[in-house]
Amino acid sequence: MRASERDCGGRSGLAMTPGARHSRGSGLSAAVPDLIPSIIRAMPSVSLTDSIAARFLRFAAAEADGSSPLYAALARGVAADPFALGFLAGLPSDKRQPNLMFAALRHVCGTPSDWPRARATLRANAEPVRAVMLARRTQTNEPARCATLLPVLARLKAPLALLEVGASAGLCLLPDHYGYAYGSHQIAAASPDAPTFPARANDATPLPVACPPIAWRAGLDLAPIKLRDPEQAAWLETLVWPEHTKRLRRLRAAIRLGQAEPPPLHQGDLLSDLAAVACTVPAGATLVVFHSAVLAYVRNTTDRRRFAAAVRDLGAVWVSNEAPGVFPAIAARVTCRGRDGAFLLAVDGTPVAWTHPHGAWIDWLEPGAVSD
Repeated sequence: MRASERDCGGRSGLAMTPGARHSRGSGLSAAVPDLIPSIIRAMPSVSLTDSIAARFLRFAAAEADGSSPLYAALARGVAADPFALGFLAGLPSDKRQPNLMFAALRHVCGTPSDWPRARATLRANAEPVRAVMLARRTQTNEPARCATLLPVLARLKAPLALLEVGASAGLCLLPDHYGYAYGSHQIAAASPDAPTFPARANDATPLPVACPPIAWRAGLDLAPIKLRDPEQAAWLETLVWPEHTKRLRRLRAAIRLGQAEPPPLHQGDLLSDLAAVACTVPAGATLVVFHSAVLAYVRNTTDRRRFAAAVRDLGAVWVSNEAPGVFPAIAARVTCRGRDGAFLLAVDGTPVAWTHPHGAWIDWLEPGAVSD
C-alpha cells in the first residue's frame, strides 16, 4: 500500500465520503510527488498569502460559524498555516475557494475530524487534491432553493418555461417534483420518493398553494453534471457540508429523481449561448430565466450587466437569487437590511425577498421596503 493510500480513507481521523470512495482507482490517487519543494520555490508574496488568509477567515466568520463547526475550524487552520497558504497561492485565483478546497480534500481522502488531521492529509496528498480543485467547480446544486423560488414562480402566468443558467446537474429545474413545508403550510410532493423541503417563511411571504405547470425546462452550464455518472453524482454529495446530514439525505433523493428523468442540460456560456437555448421554448409558455449563486462567478461587472440585458432582450422574466453585492444597483433599492449572509431574490431587477443561500428560509419584503 502506498503512503498516499495509507493517509486516505477512514484512517487517521478521516471519515470516508462518497467522493473518496469513487476517486480511488480514478487516477487521482496515484503515486504523489512531494509538492513541498515546489511550493517553497514558488515563494508567493506576503500580500497574496495575506489575502488568501483573509478570505478564509471571512468564510469562517460569515458562512461557516453556526453552520459547520468543522469547516470553520478548517478555514481558520488554513489561514494560519504557511503550507496550506502556499498550496493555494499556486492555484489560479478562481480555484482558491474554501468550499472547493475542503470538498476536494474530502472527495480524495474522506472527511477529516479536525484541522491537524486535515493538514497532515493535505501535505501527504497535495497533488491529487490539487488535481480535483483544477478539474472541478463548486457546482453546489441545492434543490432546496426551489422552496424560496416557488413563491415567485407561482405568481407568474402559467405554463412556465424554465431556463436555469449555471444549472449544474439541473436539480432546481424540477420544482414540480418536490414537496414543500412552510411551517404548517404544506405542498405535497409529486411522488412518495421525492424529497420535501422545509423553509421558514415570514408573514409577508405569498405562500403558494401548488407549483405552477411547467411546459418546458432546460439548463445551461459551462460543465453540466451528469447525474447518471457515479463520480459526478458523488462530487455533488461531497459539496454538502459535513454536518448537514438531513440536507444530504434530501439531495440524494433529488439525485435519484434526476437520474430517473434527467432534465435537459446544455453545455455553454450564459452570455454567448443563452439565446440559442431559449429559441426552443414552446409558444404560449412564460419564459423564466433564473439563477442562484451563479453570477458571483462572472467576475466582470460589465458582463453581468450584459447578461441582464440579454435576458431582457429575450422578453423573459428574470429571476435572480444572488448575494446582494452581485448586482449593487438592485440591492441599493432595498431599505431594510437582510440577515447576515442572505441572498437577495429579485424579479426583473426588483427586489422581492431575502433568502437563505441553501433555501432554509425566505423573508419577503414588506410594502415600502423597496425604493423606486
